[in-house]
Amino acid sequence: MSTRDLAGKRAVVTGGASGIGRACAMEFVRRGAHVVVADLNGGAAEQAAAELGRLGEESGGTAETWRVDLSDTAELDGLTLEADILVNNAGIQRVAPIEEFDPEMFRLIQRLMVEAPFLLIRAVLPGMYSRGWGRIINLSSVHGLRASAFKSAYVTAKHALEGLSKVTALEGGPHGVTSNCISPAYVRTALVEKQIVDQAKLHGIPESEVVEQVMLTESAIKRLVEPEEVASLAGWLASDAAAMVTGASYTMDGGWTAR
Repeated sequence: MSTRDLAGKRAVVTGGASGIGRACAMEFVRRGAHVVVADLNGGAAEQAAAELGRLGEESGGTAETWRVDLSDTAELDGLTLEADILVNNAGIQRVAPIEEFDPEMFRLIQRLMVEAPFLLIRAVLPGMYSRGWGRIINLSSVHGLRASAFKSAYVTAKHALEGLSKVTALEGGPHGVTSNCISPAYVRTALVEKQIVDQAKLHGIPESEVVEQVMLTESAIKRLVEPEEVASLAGWLASDAAAMVTGASYTMDGGWTAR
């Protein structure tokens, strides 16, 4: 999209150095926004920001980096964050049966994928309220709406994020702030690729069969979602065209949740 409908807007994208986050950052820069690439990997964030800067030469979009460990939630308690658009995207995945799931890993996933989004939303809302405009976009998952075995921490976190998003929508609505979830099926990212070995072991199948037999079994459309497809939806949710869209969860799952 060539329109500069996000010119003058400041967007913070967590996990913005790779995968869905990077695709969202690119979408916003193309549309004229200033994007803060928030990521634990400072080097990758700098590389992404440099690419975004080149991309923005035509659109007027710009980028900067914010190296941050979002799992250290105590450091975020008193945070003040200026943003017109917040994309809560950062996340990790671990696959194991409940009785073998490491308790500290379960806690880490909740901190990173539930507590951190809450604290970032808490940090941006005062500024959004004062300006009478804001967009909260939460990258949930089909696992925020459905469960799968061996993903107790991830499914728990994504279900919680869906609830947080709805409460934010109710509180933010009178102030011009919308809050929505994007809930894709498996997206072609490093996060998904890292699951293949563990899924093969758990299901007793070759790694070459994991995508077809595990990841795509519930979808009517038999392919992975592309990061750019998710980013396109995020771009629309950030626009004025989506001003009456709030408290919603947009599935991009190839028909998975139609079952």
